[in-house]
Amino acid sequence: MLFDELNLNPELLESIGYMGFRETTPIQEKAIPVILKGSDLIACAQTGTGKTAAYLLPVMNHICEQRSGHTHSLVLVPTRELAIQIDNQIQGLAYTLNITSLAVYGGGDGSGWDQEKSALSKGADIIVATPGRLISHLNQGYVNFKKIEVLVLDEADRMLDIGFYDDIMHIISFLPKKRQTLMLSATMPPKIRALSKHIMKNPVEITLEMSKPADGVIQAIYRLNDKQKLPLLMSLLADNPEYGSILIFSSTKKKVHEIVKGLRPKESRVEGISSDLGQKEREDVLLSFRTHKTRVLVATDVLSRGIDIKDIDLVINYDVPSDAEDYVHRVGRTARAETTGLAVTLVTRADNNKMERIEKLIGYKVYNAPLPSLPLSPKIRPAKRRRI
Repeated sequence: MLFDELNLNPELLESIGYMGFRETTPIQEKAIPVILKGSDLIACAQTGTGKTAAYLLPVMNHICEQRSGHTHSLVLVPTRELAIQIDNQIQGLAYTLNITSLAVYGGGDGSGWDQEKSALSKGADIIVATPGRLISHLNQGYVNFKKIEVLVLDEADRMLDIGFYDDIMHIISFLPKKRQTLMLSATMPPKIRALSKHIMKNPVEITLEMSKPADGVIQAIYRLNDKQKLPLLMSLLADNPEYGSILIFSSTKKKVHEIVKGLRPKESRVEGISSDLGQKEREDVLLSFRTHKTRVLVATDVLSRGIDIKDIDLVINYDVPSDAEDYVHRVGRTARAETTGLAVTLVTRADNNKMERIEKLIGYKVYNAPLPSLPLSPKIRPAKRRRI
């Protein structure tokens, strides 16, 4: 479907055109009309399908039509990186529309507090916030959310996973009972439905292709022991110089540091990112990776969901994720927007049960690549998927 067919404000359509978008994704085609009608919505779709624009466009359409002069929408997100990304996307779409937004998140040097206070008390069209930082402002008594019209919970499953349920309910106690509530999620665990019963009214549910890696992702696993991981990793990087953007996922912050330290003698353009870094440092690392100054980024799961980094050629799971859903989100960092990409997972004997759960979830066996005689360079040979 074309955006022109969605009955959006002409100014907003013009802005979408400036951004180079003409056709909707499936989640946008289904969700935008529901939101425009004012219905509550639970939308479930995998990473990289355009969920953010699916709610931002109708919300911005309401603002263009009403120009209410108060804070219209509150978007809650699990991480500061996602808050910044969504705020940037709003600013890109709203460049010609005079729509104001602000990202409210912790972890910086505190210099943004006064700006956040001003927006939260006087009003900005859209506030994008992490729960903890927003509650710090709410506790001061000056936040004015009396006329909020739309509440969005983006990456709702992740917020519940990391323990934000009580914070979300506390924030909602400051909002009008009469409002539109939208929940966007990559998965649909029972706790999402339980939360929806408390905060939503007869929500429309949309579910698209849950828990399947994109068709463009070529997947492979190497079975090895822990001591073979770093030599194999170094060999993979050396043997594939055409891969200019490589994302490595590790299970802990400590391992991020160890991997970066181990790779630097051979790969100078490598950086690590975790919650140990300050906000400015994290932003600088992400910018360097996005602009391809950094070839290899080693990260914890902070980047597995929601963060839009384009043109990643290779994703490597240095550690198999404990949650099978997290595997889907990790490998979903590549092959976005109908491109192709490669995802490699390093599997030890202790990881066998985790890998079985992953294969059960995605519905097929992942190709077992033969382990080379290290430190010889391994070539990855994709194979046809075998259904299970």
